[in-house]
Amino acid sequence: MFDLTIRVADHVGALAEIGEALGAAGVSIEGGGAFGPVAHFLVADPEAALRALGPDRIIAVRKPLVQRLDQETPGQVGALTRLMADAGIRIDALYSDHTGNLILLVDNPEAGATVSATWTAHQQTSTTTN
Repeated sequence: MFDLTIRVADHVGALAEIGEALGAAGVSIEGGGAFGPVAHFLVADPEAALRALGPDRIIAVRKPLVQRLDQETPGQVGALTRLMADAGIRIDALYSDHTGNLILLVDNPEAGATVSATWTAHQQTSTTTN
């Protein structure tokens, strides 16, 4: 999966135009959100999305970190993002995909992947010892 950072025009129907163009190109949106003039959409085929929307709308294409959290345990987002912050990793965007995974865009993907893997290992250890 890839995160598309998309410029959203300032008029009624702008998000509909983006969704329709992606749909017509066969690109499924697997998660994301829109926040004012910028949208983040998770897609499997960024090349098809780029052809559908054009380079003037797509600001960036990035490989996100995908993290599964225990939805029954409060504080998971805070704990994971604190680990990222303590490792000096800036989180540029955070949202959920349609299957409940946490999607993170970070300034240092390699370090973020290490923190994410450590988090996952700790979560698995905690689950098996409880």
